[in-house]
Amino acid sequence: MSRDEGGLRRALLALCVTELTSWGILYYSFPVALIEVTRDTGWSTATAMTAYSAGLVVSALAGAPVGRLLDRRGPRPVMTAGSALGTAALLAVAAAPGLPWFTAAWMLAGLAQSALLYPPAFAALTRWYGPDRVRPLTTLSLVGGLASTVYAPLTALLAAHLGWRTTYLVLAALLCAITLPLHLLFLTPAWPGASASPREAPGPSIREVASSRAFLLLAAGMALGGFGLYAATSNLVPLLVDRGTGTAAAATALGLCGAGQVLGRIGYPALTGRSSPRARTVAVLAAAAAGIALLAVVPGPPALLIAAAVFAGAVRGVYTLVQATAVSDRWGVRRFATLNGLATAPTALAVALAPAAGAFLAGLLGGYTAALTVLALVALAGAFLAAGTRPAPPSLGPEVDG
Repeated sequence: MSRDEGGLRRALLALCVTELTSWGILYYSFPVALIEVTRDTGWSTATAMTAYSAGLVVSALAGAPVGRLLDRRGPRPVMTAGSALGTAALLAVAAAPGLPWFTAAWMLAGLAQSALLYPPAFAALTRWYGPDRVRPLTTLSLVGGLASTVYAPLTALLAAHLGWRTTYLVLAALLCAITLPLHLLFLTPAWPGASASPREAPGPSIREVASSRAFLLLAAGMALGGFGLYAATSNLVPLLVDRGTGTAAAATALGLCGAGQVLGRIGYPALTGRSSPRARTVAVLAAAAAGIALLAVVPGPPALLIAAAVFAGAVRGVYTLVQATAVSDRWGVRRFATLNGLATAPTALAVALAPAAGAFLAGLLGGYTAALTVLALVALAGAFLAAGTRPAPPSLGPEVDG
């Protein structure tokens, strides 16, 4: 059966817009609105961030069941429902009369995140495009990488003029108006479902793959690498200020770290043509360890610290695409959403805990140099585990891992 190329292009374009919006509103808006929230409510920063982090934990835990549902039903009903759920969650955030309600609202938002952010979108493109998946995945991640650039300033502007509650009413309206119709109307290419197509070998069961040594090492290695990388980059501003960099320059460095992600993603298609799945996973996690180590040991000047931040950002950008393709590269695209949900759940949980863990380590160990040294070793351990992620044949049609 020939592919509906026009339908695929429309679906990709729709996902680019909805990922930009979903990441910007459900993920990046809260750190920007945080000051207004704490000023208005009297909650401490740690208390408000704990509520937000609770949502990230829910998103991580919901990844596997959402993946199973997506394999069975396809992305259109799952992501459309996520849009409606995310809208309701943001309305609840805006109306929260106290901390318990506020926390519950962000937990609901976390459930929406599991149906809206990269994993379901990556699963949809992987299943639709099959062996041609790298380019659309790269395109999607490049556009999604601009979410903070677009929505952080918008959130700041709205919060300064309207207050945080009205800001979240506006953001809820934007999320609904943009993502719900695009998901409903354009995620329409035929969904192959969980059954194999005539070109796919039956292969082992989900249970066999998920309990295999290669799969477990992949999940653990990516979680360790992601934990180290996100803990380091999310604490860039206090790290740079601690090294004598001004706050404005530190904020600029954080922005350039984000720009580095885009640069890293642009180069990913070339990397896939020159490396096996296992080799590039090991290489990216080792590069993550090196980037974190640079941030740990470089004392200055600011320009050199900023260069190290850009390098760490570039690695983080490539890491996102390695995570998006790691399962399909080894076990094929059939039942990808379920397997990917299982593989990425530990990483999502590690990333949710990483910002607070990085700050905690710095306090516990007496500074960011020691904390980042530990985080570099954690990422390096992930690289060592990734060396064992070549699946035993037969598999579901992965790339050759020489």
